[in-house]
Amino acid sequence: MQNGALRVYPLQDKDLSVNTLKEYWSFNVHDNDYGQIQGICSSYDDRFLITCGGDGNIFTFNILSPEDVHKELKAKIPSPRSGLEKEKATEDIEDPNAYNIEEVKQKKEYERIMKEAEEKKTKKREELIALRHEFLFLLQKNQELPKHMQLHREQYEMDHRIFEELDRQTAQRIQLVQKELAWEHEKHLIGLQKLRNQFRDSLEFDTVVVHAIQSNHQISTYRLLAMSEKYYQDKERPSWKRTVLKRAWKQAEKREIVRETSHARTFEGEAEKLKTSEVRKPTTHYIGSKHEQIRRIVEKSDKVKAKIMKRKAEWDELYKSKPSDDYENPKDVEDIREAQENMGCYKLKTAPNYRVPKHKRMNTEKKVMQLTSLEVLIHKRKVNMNKEIMSLRDLKISIIDKIKCLVQELKSIQTALDLSERLPLPPIPQLYPDEVPEKKFEYDSDVLLKFKEEQEAKAKLQEQLEGSPSSCAFRHGFLRAPSIKEIDPMAQAAGARPMKIASSVVTEQGKVFEIEKAEPTEMELEISKREKIKNLYLQETLIKKIKALVINFDAELRFLRHKKLKLDVQMKSADLRYITWYEELLILKNLEKHETLLQGRVDTLISEQEAMRSKLNSYLAQMEDRKSEIVKLQECEKALYANFQASLGENNEFAHFLTKVLKKKIKCMEKKEVGREADEEDENEEENDDESSLGIDEENSGSEDEVFDDSLCPKNCNEALFRNTMQLRQKRLDIEKALTEEKKVAANLRKKYNALAKKAKVVETSLDTAEMELETFQWEKQQRLNELYVVVPLKLHQVEYLVNGEMPSDFSQALVFTNQSLEYLQKRMVDLHNEKIMQREIYKKAQEQHKQLVQDKKEMDINIRRLEEKCSHLMMKKFGRLVDFEAVQAHSVNIRMEELEVQIMEKEYVHSQELQEWEERILDLRQQLMKLTKENTSKLQQLNRFCLEKQQLETKLDSLKNDLGVEFQGTRTTDIKEKARLESRLKHMARNTALLREEINLLSRKDGCLREELALLSRKDGCLFLQPLSPQDSETPTETFPVLTP
Repeated sequence: MQNGALRVYPLQDKDLSVNTLKEYWSFNVHDNDYGQIQGICSSYDDRFLITCGGDGNIFTFNILSPEDVHKELKAKIPSPRSGLEKEKATEDIEDPNAYNIEEVKQKKEYERIMKEAEEKKTKKREELIALRHEFLFLLQKNQELPKHMQLHREQYEMDHRIFEELDRQTAQRIQLVQKELAWEHEKHLIGLQKLRNQFRDSLEFDTVVVHAIQSNHQISTYRLLAMSEKYYQDKERPSWKRTVLKRAWKQAEKREIVRETSHARTFEGEAEKLKTSEVRKPTTHYIGSKHEQIRRIVEKSDKVKAKIMKRKAEWDELYKSKPSDDYENPKDVEDIREAQENMGCYKLKTAPNYRVPKHKRMNTEKKVMQLTSLEVLIHKRKVNMNKEIMSLRDLKISIIDKIKCLVQELKSIQTALDLSERLPLPPIPQLYPDEVPEKKFEYDSDVLLKFKEEQEAKAKLQEQLEGSPSSCAFRHGFLRAPSIKEIDPMAQAAGARPMKIASSVVTEQGKVFEIEKAEPTEMELEISKREKIKNLYLQETLIKKIKALVINFDAELRFLRHKKLKLDVQMKSADLRYITWYEELLILKNLEKHETLLQGRVDTLISEQEAMRSKLNSYLAQMEDRKSEIVKLQECEKALYANFQASLGENNEFAHFLTKVLKKKIKCMEKKEVGREADEEDENEEENDDESSLGIDEENSGSEDEVFDDSLCPKNCNEALFRNTMQLRQKRLDIEKALTEEKKVAANLRKKYNALAKKAKVVETSLDTAEMELETFQWEKQQRLNELYVVVPLKLHQVEYLVNGEMPSDFSQALVFTNQSLEYLQKRMVDLHNEKIMQREIYKKAQEQHKQLVQDKKEMDINIRRLEEKCSHLMMKKFGRLVDFEAVQAHSVNIRMEELEVQIMEKEYVHSQELQEWEERILDLRQQLMKLTKENTSKLQQLNRFCLEKQQLETKLDSLKNDLGVEFQGTRTTDIKEKARLESRLKHMARNTALLREEINLLSRKDGCLREELALLSRKDGCLFLQPLSPQDSETPTETFPVLTP
């Protein structure tokens, strides 16, 4: 009931006639204004009745049977009321909003005032309507006047300030209303923004339905939410492929750099080789030919050796290729191994012996990645489909615009045609509201006004249902503005008259033009005929074009609809797979803790095993180093003894004594280890026992009874040899000490290595057990995953599992295969059958080949024995014994001797070149000597002439002494100076002659000292000096004699 009341009708024998429904009980339990009953139902045993009201209350009533009513209830139930419909309902005065007497009086007064105000409004409206009619009449009269007498619209305004004042007042009122509603406006804006953030912003695509134009086909987009940020973060993460590519690029760059450096080095090496080749002296043709001859001999011998080695290698390969009794063809073994590795495991996952491979083991992280990748893929496919559908909608919008343009053009063409020739215009397709759902949230003033009208109509209907409109008017406000519907009819009536007047004027002008038209000529008729044919053709082409656009769009929509149906099937299967994977994820999360524990244990054991392996490798490396050090020390000891034997020489009488001195042992100052462990090797124990002796022991080679003193050198013994022996003994002791230390270190390393190897075996066994536990856990996890149901959509033609020719209801014993795997199995059966036949043929051929090879082997053995006997017979006949021709061919040429001969020839050539240079230098010096002797002879001849002239002058002077006067009898200074000069020059010439004689004697000698003596010649201030080098020359004066040179 609307007022929250509950009625109970007593029925007898389920009689539902109208008379039985007159009597009822009424229960007012819910609120009378807001407690409208929304729901009512009874319990499963019909003992209780439950009601639910709009006020938020729920009430429960007991339904008693007639027997329970008489037994339990003592109070008398009143009989149901009848005839209440005829009685007048009394007003409910319990309403808190009910009026009292004063409010009723005020209400009546308010109604009287409102009535008077309405009367005044109606009078004013009538006056305004009359004024409006008068104004329209004046406008009509003004239009009927001639154009030069008509008044402009601005001239009707008496005072423009009135309109300005009205505009200002309306603007002020609008601002006031905006200020009053600012808070409400902001509140509603915030609420709208919240709603958009909650329901609109999270949407990436809304549901858009695209309808066909000529059919009922339609296609809708997927309603998609935007992907969360975590998926975009996963996409931004660098993948392992990028990292691997970057590393590969870096490695390639490094390789290029290394290649460039190597090319540069080789280029530099070649340049250096060219320089050295330029610097090197060219050899003679003979030496080159000799080198070429040796090279040919070496090549020939190398070819012979290579031929022999090749023959040996062929024989070795032939003997190696000889199969053993248990020989297996490696190709067959490789094929079997590849088949075992690549044919795959065809065991069922439910089998007890199934083992999950490592690359197929699933954990929570991998499953989450699978789910995210599936979700991203689904989203991507739906987005692509939505884009295609939206592009189809845009195509429809563009087609509608084209059709509108074509229809407008068609209308313009049909205006020039007769009515009988006009074809019906094709309908312009319209967009449905669900094709543009985004326009639901777009609004303008017209939409808001329409919404306001709808709200007012709803409010009026609500007022009519609830009560009189006067009470609502009193509650909600005292003033009511005139509605748009009251004003619009008057405005329409006012605007209709000028339109009618304008149309009448146009018709009159048309009649005048019709009267004034003249008859067309033949040319005009021909032109009009052509225009008519052209317009008819254009009309047909435009209609065909519109139909083609519509048909093409419908075909595109049907094709895309078929594509979307296929995608819907795929999306549904993807959703089912997503559900299955999510169930697997829940199982994996439950088992994740135990799996991490097992995997952590395996990882720790693997790391421990790797650490032990690294330690074992380091111990092995250290042991190898110790062994190499021991070998070096032993070689040093052998070299020491060899040096001692070399220092003794042959037949040394003190050899026995010096040997005893060398091998004598001395007390060690350092303390040796006393205890040795029992697990050491026997050789180490013997060596340690010998080294731990603290006394002075003598060697068994010497007699133990003899006692000798090694601190003094015996008589007739070389002291240097004795001291050398003492030094060698000290070196021997140091070497033995180092050797014992190295052996100790090697023994300790061996012990550590053995202990660590035992630990490594224990770790390996524990690792095997841990891996077995992990494998069993993986199998159990796989069994848990196998318990999940997987949905596989099948068509009826795909089901081939029949029992007695019928499809069974239970498919638990059936297997599901994809078409590809089924085709592969069928093909594999045929391939195996063909392969079996082929293998049988190969086996038969191999048997026949084996028989033929055995026969050929027997024949070859007979032929080889015959040839060997023939070869040995010929060798005995020719050489008298068996000769190894391979050794003869290998050692036929002594390459080292040939090389030494070439080196001797090169040395002789170099020496001959040097002798030739020295001879040339001697020849140059001889020429210089001849030149100097010529100069000296010329100078001697000149001196001789000067002497003769002097003698003549002296004779003349002596003859003239008697004739000269007294003044001329004394000696003059000029004569004295000239005489001294000539005497010094004479002495100088005498020295030069002596020097030249000495040089002649030197040059005439052939004792090989010419080179050294001539090297002492040097020039000083244009003079040549000669210094004697031999003792005979030293007897001559030490001063140098200058020789004047021109």
